[in-house]
Parts: sequence; structure tokens; C-alpha cells
Amino acid sequence: MPQSSVLVIDDEKKLAQLFVEILENEGLTVHVANKGGDGLARLDELGDEVGMVFTDMKLPDMTGNDVLREIKKRREELPVVVVTGFATKDGAVEAMRLGAYDYLSKPFNIAEVSLIAQRALERSRLIDENRYLQSELMSRYKFETIIGDSEKMQTAYVMAAKVAKQNVTVLITGESGTGKEVLARAIHYQSARGDKPFVKVNCAALPEHLLEDELFGHEKGAFTDASAQRIGRFEWAHQGTLFLDEIGEIAPSVQVKLLRVLQEREFERIGSSKTIKVDVRIVAATNRDLGRAIAEGTFREDLFYRLNVVPIELPPLRDRPGDMPYLVNHFLKKYGEETGRRDMRVTDEAMACLKAHNWKGNIRELENSIERAMILAEGDEIGPRHLLLGGALNAGNTYMPNAAVSKAIPTLAEVVKMALDKCDGDEKEAARLLDCDIKVVRSFKA
Repeated sequence: MPQSSVLVIDDEKKLAQLFVEILENEGLTVHVANKGGDGLARLDELGDEVGMVFTDMKLPDMTGNDVLREIKKRREELPVVVVTGFATKDGAVEAMRLGAYDYLSKPFNIAEVSLIAQRALERSRLIDENRYLQSELMSRYKFETIIGDSEKMQTAYVMAAKVAKQNVTVLITGESGTGKEVLARAIHYQSARGDKPFVKVNCAALPEHLLEDELFGHEKGAFTDASAQRIGRFEWAHQGTLFLDEIGEIAPSVQVKLLRVLQEREFERIGSSKTIKVDVRIVAATNRDLGRAIAEGTFREDLFYRLNVVPIELPPLRDRPGDMPYLVNHFLKKYGEETGRRDMRVTDEAMACLKAHNWKGNIRELENSIERAMILAEGDEIGPRHLLLGGALNAGNTYMPNAAVSKAIPTLAEVVKMALDKCDGDEKEAARLLDCDIKVVRSFKA
């Protein structure tokens, strides 16, 4: 990884040696070439080991800007610093235009060289780290990594894979918890926009005036509390993907403005008359029946057709029982890595209960159930009594499961204590884990 290696290209041997002494004193590895062509050959040889380049503007075989152009062809993001004398100042301006990281004027001091090198190498490290994280995201959100072997899921995957490479608007429908956001991310990261921003907006989480501000931004002074300019999500998502989650919840006034952006690819910030053009792909999702919403007059028909260019429906978990073992094993592995309980397994009886359950919360509910069961299980097996499915509390605060679940089960107080221990006493996190109101946790916390 490019963190501590510097390439110096300079035909003045004394000056090149000065660079070596300064940079090696900073703990950096320095490679030297005395001609432009030799420097480029050395760069090809060393590859990603080089984190930055110093090149003199005047070399025997080519100019520093020629070297810069060739380096940018090889590694566009590699920081290059051109070293100039008074007579080559104009060349430094041209170098910055060509993409040089900085320029260094002769005579220079030791601190100046060290500071530029450290900053450039840090930039190179961050770029390398970002590239690695980007590749991890692209790998994580491959369509093959989305779990589901049922016919309906395969249909959804095939459609998503087909449209990912196309710059078309996608509308993903399905109940809450079916994985709409995961599919939206897969479409983004497997598209040509995969290295650009994926920006999410939960349209149901914000009231009308705040949602408009969130989407389009505002100018300073646009309203009472607008003390500074604010960039909206459409601008943040430029050249990337904007994921509009719960699109069926937006107010009619916002629908009008959203329709215009989809048609014209332009908008104005609140309080501004300046039109801003954006290049954004829209992926929207909803758990509502938009056909019914149109009939009821709460959703615009023209907006629906703009969003529904490619519709993809995700089935509820209860309609894909054959996928249950794959999903369960995925969550066992995920939480096994986190807890160190890598040998956990689900008994046949527990798997039967999982397949029979209604799963109103779909995959999200299943994940919570498996995480919770791994806490409750004393050994390496998760049985029906650890799942807490479909039961209720009796007068003694003991959880009474349905007929499919064993009667030998901890009391609610014991369950809450286990959850609090798991969450290091964090009441809010324990309530999330148990999928209950925080007041329930507090009532049992000693």
C-alpha cells in the first residue's frame, strides 16, 4: 500500500541527494531517477509501492509536465509535486492545471519538503483505503451474495442484474423488512456509478417542509433558521444513485417538485432562482400499494409512471420458506463471528417453527430472533424455546409459547437480564434486541 515510498526525479545529483536525506530522516523510503524516462520506468517497476512523486521541471529528456502527463496516464490519482526554479514558474501554473498535487519553488527549506511529502502520502493512503473499501462494498453487494433460492427471489435478482448496468429508474416494492435497501445498494454498486455516492433518504421519517429541504437544500436566509447554505441530497448524489425509501409517504407538494427533477434533471434550492442540473439515478422503494394510493388521490399518477420504469417486487419471507435455512445460517455465521459462538446450530424442531411463523417483520424480524436466540441458548443448539415465537406473557410474567414451542423457557425477567448483559447495560440496545418498548426493559432492570 502506498504509505512511505517516494520517487524523486531530478538530474541534479546534489539536489536529489538532499531530497533523499530530508525524506529518509522522516522515515520514508526514497527512490531516485535522473531522467524523466528512467523515472517512469522506475514507477512502472515499483507500482503501488510509490505513494508520491517529486519531479524537477527541467530534465534532460523531457519536461516535468511531460512526466506529469505520463504519470497521470498510469496512475491518475498519484500525487505529483513539480519542483520549479524562478524561470519555470509559468510551467508550475500549467502543472497545477494538469493535475499536479502541488509545486515546490527553489530554493526550498527542509520543513517545506517534509510537510508536502507527509500530506501527499496521507492523501495517497486515503485514496488507497477508499478504493479498498469501495471494492469491499462492490463485493458485498453482488447479486450472488443476496440470499434467496426461491423462484420469486430469483426473478427479482435477474431483473435487478439486467437493469443495474442501465441508467434507468427502478421502483422496488415489498413489505417492510424484505430487503429493499439491500437490493437498491446492489443495483448501485454493480452499475457504472458504483464508485460514486449512494445517498439514501427515508421519505417517511421527515415532515413535508423538512423533506423538501433534505432533497433540494436551501440558500442562506431562505427562512428564519437558514443561517447558512445547505446542500440537498440530490446534489450529494450527483453522478451516483439517490435511494428514495418509502416513496409512497411523500406529500403532494413534494411530489410535484420531485416529478420535475425526474423529467428535467434540474431543480432550485429553497430560496434560490438558480437552476441546478444533476446527473442522478433514482431507485425508489415502497411498502404501499401505489395503485390504491393513486385511486385515493394521495399519489400522483404521472409521478408513479416516472418511478415505475422498471418495477421489482420482493416477496415476503412467509412466501419463501425454502430460503429459511440459508437465511438462518447466514445470521448464525454473522453473530457467531461477533460473539465467538461459531458452532451454534438450529435444531430441526426450531427450524420447523421458523418456517411456520408468519414473519410480519420479514427478514429484519428473523435476524433479531436469531440474534436473541443465540443469547438465550445455553449450549450450541437453538431449540424452539429459545426463539420466543408467537407466545404471550401470563400473570406471572412467564413467556407462554404457542403449541409448536417447548414450555421450558426462561421468564421475561431472565430474558431481559440476558439482553442487558449482552448489551453491557444499555437499555435502548436491549430493547432493540428484544424488539420491545424500553419501558419493559426498565421495569425488569434491578
